[in-house]
This record gives sequence, C-alpha cells and structure tokens, in this order.
Amino acid sequence: MRRALDEARKAEAKGEIPIGAVIVCRDRIIARAHNLTETLCDVTAHAEMQAITMAANELGGKYLTDCTLYVTVEPCPMCAGAIGWAQLPRIVYGAPDEKRGFRRYASQVLHPKAVCIGGVLEEECRTLMQDFFRRKR
Repeated sequence: MRRALDEARKAEAKGEIPIGAVIVCRDRIIARAHNLTETLCDVTAHAEMQAITMAANELGGKYLTDCTLYVTVEPCPMCAGAIGWAQLPRIVYGAPDEKRGFRRYASQVLHPKAVCIGGVLEEECRTLMQDFFRRKR
C-alpha cells in the first residue's frame, strides 16, 4: 500500500485526484499507476484501469488470477467491473469511498471468489484525499 501511496502522490503533483494503484504478482510489483484523467482527458483513466492494463501487458494475458491489487481508495463501479473481468482474486484498498465506491452501487461485481480488504493505511489514504480537495475548494 505504501507504493500505491507513492503513486497517489505522483498524481497529486500533476493536479490529478491523488489515487494510486499497484499490482503485485508472486511477490513482485508488475504494475504501478495513478489517476491520469486530467492528463489524458479521459474519464476512464483511473489508477486501477491503468494498472490493470499495465499488468495484463506485463503478463501477456487479460486474466490476473495470481495477482493482488493495492489501491489507495475503494474502487468505483467502473473499476470494480474491470477488476472482476480481470479475475483479480485479491483487492486491498485504503480509504472507503462512501459517495462513489463500488460497495454502494455494485457490491456483486467482483469475481465471486475475490477477497476484498479495506482500511489498510486508511487514515493516510483518507488524509491525502481530504487535503487535496480542501486545497481545490
């Protein structure tokens, strides 16, 4: 999760919403990404989407069945759908997203056998987001 926080800080430095993601496969980081929606003018360029694409390219296939996704904020429904399609078996996130998180709108979208763990470094992840939006407003 610390590496995902590093990615979130990179996003923040670019004026992006500070969300970072890392995908680990067999104890090795195979993808690191952060939000790029402003940079790419693409509403789908969330950290998780970027990381899934990188990991699939690294492994040479669309299924990430031996991987774990670490993301600083609970995925949105779009990202959770992609996580489900990629068959990621383990998702670890920092801060919950009470307004737009997948658990509120699409709680069944992950792969049926997927394990989802929230609250890892939650305070640090939450503070990064709150500080970013406080400065924006």
